[in-house]
Formats: sequence, C-alpha cells, structure tokens
Amino acid sequence: MRWYTEAMRARCLLSLLVLTACAETQGSRWMATPLPDDPPPGAGPTRGARPRAREEVGPPTTPIDSARAVDAGPRRVLGTFRNTYYDFPRATDHEGPPTPVFSADCREIARVPRGFHDAVCVQGSGRLASGATISFAKRDCPCAEVCPRSGQKICFEALDPARFPSGRGALGTAITPLRTVAVDPSVVPLGTRLFLPELVGMPTSEDGAGSHDGCVIAEDRGSRVKGQHLDLFTGSEAMTRLLNRRLPSNQGLTVIAGEPRCAVAR
Repeated sequence: MRWYTEAMRARCLLSLLVLTACAETQGSRWMATPLPDDPPPGAGPTRGARPRAREEVGPPTTPIDSARAVDAGPRRVLGTFRNTYYDFPRATDHEGPPTPVFSADCREIARVPRGFHDAVCVQGSGRLASGATISFAKRDCPCAEVCPRSGQKICFEALDPARFPSGRGALGTAITPLRTVAVDPSVVPLGTRLFLPELVGMPTSEDGAGSHDGCVIAEDRGSRVKGQHLDLFTGSEAMTRLLNRRLPSNQGLTVIAGEPRCAVAR
C-alpha cells in the first residue's frame, strides 16, 4: 500500500508541474531561462558581431523613459539577433502621382506622392507635407492602395505631431530615433531595455557626429520581425544609410538584457 501511495503522490506532482509549464508564456520563459554569459576575455566576437568604432560610452541622444520600460532581471546575453533598420519617410522627399491614404474607417486623410505611400506603408509612420504625422492603424483595408513591397492594404491614423513627432509604437507611445527597436514580443517582451554592444560609439546624427551608448528599448513590433530579429528605428533614410555602412543589415548584433548602464535614464 505504501508503494501505491508514493506512486500516486509522484503522479500528482508531475501533473502539477505540467499544468504550471503550460501556463507560462513565451515571454515569461524568456525571462526565466538561463542564457550564456559574455565570452571570456580574449575570445573573439560572437557569430555575426562586428567590431565597435569606439569603446567609450558616450551620452545618449535621448534618455530612455523609465516609465515605459520594464526590468529584465539580471544581466544576460540573449544571443546574436538579425539586425535591420526602419525609418520615418517624409512626403516632401518623394515624388509620384497623388495617391490617397485612408483612416481605418476609410475616410481619406490626404493625397500624397506615390513614392511616399509606398514607403510609409512599409515603415509604419511618416510625415505629410502639411507637417501632420500618420501612423499604422489597420491592415487589410478595402479602400487602401496595395503596398508594393508587402502586398498589404494599410490604413493609417492621423496623429498630433507635437506628441508623436516620429510616429507611434506598439506600446502606444511616441517612438524615438536610435532608441526604439521593434522586436518579436514572444521573444523579447515589449518595454524591455536592451544593450547592443556593437552600437556603442556609432554616430547619432546624419553628419556622423555623436556617440551612441548602446542602450535601446523594445517598444515596437512588425509583421516581419520574427524570432531573434531586431529592427532599429533610425528616424530618417539618411541615418539608415549611414548605419548600414557601419553596421550592415543582417550581419547580426549581440543583444543583452539587464545591462546596468541602461537601467536608468541619464
């Protein structure tokens, strides 16, 4: 009888563990699962990493807003993520026949150059010739023009340019050039502060001046940002071109959570 009681107790314990595991989200597992630490001194760079331009940590372009950031726990290397860039197109920089952009309820917001439409439907946010900001509101809109690069029909929302000078992210807050990154929320929870060592010392202005401190925050997402993929918001096409020369897309960036230097706004 004793062996039967012990067997039943073990079976109940196993069932409880299974139920607990099923209740976890991918985000909570990401927070809990141990990950490899930094490579030992003298070791070569991780796969896909590129050397930094400078080792010193310069002042950030714009402080990270602690009110919308979350604590990622102890410092941990999450791995090498595929890196890409997105920016903030301006209607005045584009040409083409007038093309309407619509709100989610299919009201026309404005008519814009076709080139701008084809850029903003991919980038997600942009500035109209009037100075107003528009940002992604809905896909599969029956009234919208087809986006050539994605094949989707995107509708937008007109935003207050004073509150959202560079557009809005997945957290509903204003996104910030060279601070905001888009992630897959099932891999990196939105609001997580991250440190990108290869970004340290990179320029923070289009003329090549400034020195980035490597700290960013995950506050946006994209339909094509899946798995270990990080999409850095540059704010302009010129900045995208500059960073692509220094840190080419798809080369891979080391992503670290819980970095002390990124824990507080400076």
